[in-house]
Amino acid sequence: MKIESIAMACLMSFVVASNSFAQGRPDSAKLIAAQQQAMQKLSFMDGEWRGTASTVLPNGEKHQITQTERVGPFLEGGVKVIEGRGYDADGKTVFNAFGTISFSQSTNSYTMHSYAQGFVGDYVLTPTSDGFIWEIPAGPMTIRYTAVIKDGTWKEVGDRITPNQAPIRFFEMELKRLGDTNWPAANAVSPR
Repeated sequence: MKIESIAMACLMSFVVASNSFAQGRPDSAKLIAAQQQAMQKLSFMDGEWRGTASTVLPNGEKHQITQTERVGPFLEGGVKVIEGRGYDADGKTVFNAFGTISFSQSTNSYTMHSYAQGFVGDYVLTPTSDGFIWEIPAGPMTIRYTAVIKDGTWKEVGDRITPNQAPIRFFEMELKRLGDTNWPAANAVSPR
């Protein structure tokens, strides 16, 4: 009889704890809806893009590649997924990056999670009226990327910002929109 009482007390504790957790937990449907609504501000990024990108190397030489981007919504529009590839004149992949952009209702902010050239990081992304800005803190310096996307053209520049100095432009990209993509949400593994 005593074991049954202990089991019942444990079960009741579990039920009470579960109800308390459920009452204090935010409504998932509302969180998802807020994420989807916030990500609509970046829907102009969706699609396949191709053009040129150039980087100023440490020796001052300008290096140009063919740059592609594919961008699509994931998790019913709650997250933006991005893949960038750069190709040399022979068509060899010389740059490859992957990122996600998400919105947090609790902080009311956007984050870009990026993987590129062996580096991984989370960076603040700020939508603008016709694009976005994202920054990488680098000690006393900040790397700032500014994108403008309109009329089927994606222009993005990268500047090194150092206190009390003029910005130094080291990156420029101009892409044309090729069309829609169903990436990454297409072709999910079926349940059967």
